[in-house]
Amino acid sequence: MKVNVHAVNFTVDKKLVDFVEERMDKLEKYYDKVVSVDVFLKVEKTSDKENKIVEIKINVPGDDFLVKKQCKTFEEAVELSAESLERLLVKRKEKTRAHI
Repeated sequence: MKVNVHAVNFTVDKKLVDFVEERMDKLEKYYDKVVSVDVFLKVEKTSDKENKIVEIKINVPGDDFLVKKQCKTFEEAVELSAESLERLLVKRKEKTRAHI
């Protein structure tokens, strides 16, 4: 599985990239046919404290899933997005099993 991390309008540090890649690698437990993951990290210029946006696009054969979360920290947003993706991938896996 290939993980691409894109930082929009800011420079991302190595620690955050490692955290994102490690968390995305755990998704393979739920569905092993994941081809690639694109993670977009954005900072919105607002006075609101929850200005960190994480969009994760996950590519599986025959489908793409997109999850978008906005939180105070990137780590929190990545964690929430990953949990949503876990549920999506489990559903996808059950659906493919039902067709076999």
